[in-house]
Amino acid sequence: MGGYDEAYRQSIERPGAFWAEAARGIDWDVAPATALGDDGRWFPDGRLNTCHNAVDRHVAAGRGEQAALIHDSPVTGTARVLTYADLLDQVARTAGMLRDLGVRAGDTVVVYMPMVPEAVVAMLACARLGAVHSVVFGGFAARELAMRIDHARPKVVLSASCGVEPARVVAYKPLLDAALEQAAHRPDRCVILQRPQSVAELTQGRDLDWERAVREAEPAGCVSVAATDPLYILYTSGTTGSPKGVVRDNGGHAVALHWSMGHVFGAAPGEVYWAASDVGWVVGHSYIVYAPLLAGCTTVLYEGKPVGTPDPGAFWRVVATHGVRTLFTAPTAIRAIKKEDPSGNFAKKWDLSGLRYLFLAGERLDPDTYHWASGLLGIPVIDHWWQTETGWPVAANCAGIELLPIKPGSPTKPVPGWDVHVLDADGNDCPPGVDGAVTVKLPLPPGALPTLYRDDARFARSYLERYPGHYLSGDGGHLDADGYLYVMGRIDDVINVAGHRLSTGSMEEVIAAHPDVAECAVIGVADELKGQLPMGFVVLKAGAERDPAEVERELAALVRERVGPVAAFRRALVVGRLPKTRSGKILRATMRDIADGRPYTTPSTIEDPAALPEIAQALKGT
Repeated sequence: MGGYDEAYRQSIERPGAFWAEAARGIDWDVAPATALGDDGRWFPDGRLNTCHNAVDRHVAAGRGEQAALIHDSPVTGTARVLTYADLLDQVARTAGMLRDLGVRAGDTVVVYMPMVPEAVVAMLACARLGAVHSVVFGGFAARELAMRIDHARPKVVLSASCGVEPARVVAYKPLLDAALEQAAHRPDRCVILQRPQSVAELTQGRDLDWERAVREAEPAGCVSVAATDPLYILYTSGTTGSPKGVVRDNGGHAVALHWSMGHVFGAAPGEVYWAASDVGWVVGHSYIVYAPLLAGCTTVLYEGKPVGTPDPGAFWRVVATHGVRTLFTAPTAIRAIKKEDPSGNFAKKWDLSGLRYLFLAGERLDPDTYHWASGLLGIPVIDHWWQTETGWPVAANCAGIELLPIKPGSPTKPVPGWDVHVLDADGNDCPPGVDGAVTVKLPLPPGALPTLYRDDARFARSYLERYPGHYLSGDGGHLDADGYLYVMGRIDDVINVAGHRLSTGSMEEVIAAHPDVAECAVIGVADELKGQLPMGFVVLKAGAERDPAEVERELAALVRERVGPVAAFRRALVVGRLPKTRSGKILRATMRDIADGRPYTTPSTIEDPAALPEIAQALKGT
């Protein structure tokens, strides 16, 4: 039995013992005597401080001069390195500032900031005090920010004067002011980091200048909290109505993320690890901030894009310049690079010999993108699957345990701790190869959400009631005969064509394999005769000057050949781009509403609202 099989078996058969052993990688103020409580909560009698584990202990161990954080900002043309000693000083002083503003353990603090080191410092400073941070993606619309302020009820808001995009400066302060006008809740204070690209006007009596306030503060020490106390709230993307705040606890989170760095990502202390995401998303929380620092790695904070800052070689420059060993990004980013540089010429300009692994998650990794990246880099390209709710990977090829054979299209097997099942409508396990609902048998491992903020009933309704004893992921897919998981998309991305249930993900896989297609999306549109029919939207690779009608015929033939005539796939519209969230997810549900002529609201997480009218315009000719 290989290393993976044995580790997985132990984690499922003896979860308490498995995670008690993993907990030894964390410094505890009070070591937990119990790993798994009767209520499914982890380390219920343990006490710790997450900031101590991410920063202080590395300095105490003599690693103060090691780089903790590299800030690489092509949009401002600057780079900054903070050692662990630098980070400790800034975090302790920022925590002191918050303490002086009345923030105590259990209070909430909203962080509304761009990709600057102070955003990371803000999160860790909250953790240092036992306060609960809620990071809202920088530049979110005022109404969305107001909703989150009303729900989280922060004592203090930490923000910045602006964010910097490749082609524009986004003033945050007017958005924050507008949000506070709309919100019913009033924070005591707002602390504003002034950036030279756009200096903000401060409101007398409410707003403080970040630099001055931190400079005048005395450093604060770490506050011990219960393992089950909340570390942060993260509102899931696309929230409408009442916000859906995922809660993360301190103890289980620290144990799981520390364990995942070595065992899933194969990263060792002192190595440079780069998650090319944003601190506003779960990837940023878990793998820009907490996991790399808990493991004593050097983490990269990148303020730029995969293309356009300045070219499709941006990622490769960062890898080569900073000695990145492990890169984690979204398939969308790789597809954007591939679209602009299909031959990979920009990668060949840089020495990438130090890059050991490329991990991809966030959107389904289509086999064509996998093969392109694998061929270009000549290293393991590892698909893995997880969610905001789970906090860390549910399925992956665990580089630090045993690399299993890769099957393109699959994130490999469940990670130890995650008892993954695929269930049919009656709650029975589906046979190998048969699609169903992807679930996780309870108890969830450490690091997963214990509940939703201020809404236990909604937590149970959303995740636990459909399949008693299981967590419902909301994704559909199947396990193959070897136990490999295939996640084909959200359950609502299964369409019903004349009584046949078909996955749009399987059609997207076929379309993405076409040599001229850079990326694609398939949605189900209403049809009087068949109920629903699939419709494709495709973006062509740079330089592919093709007749759209000819491309449509070729794609229809491909889907007919590989999925079958039952798919009834005939329409494929060539478009300039696909509407996406800032984290790279394609807005398929909104595209469905447009195609079916239903009223729709522009999601708060959209990267560029102008992309939706472009879809509507493309549909007018159908």
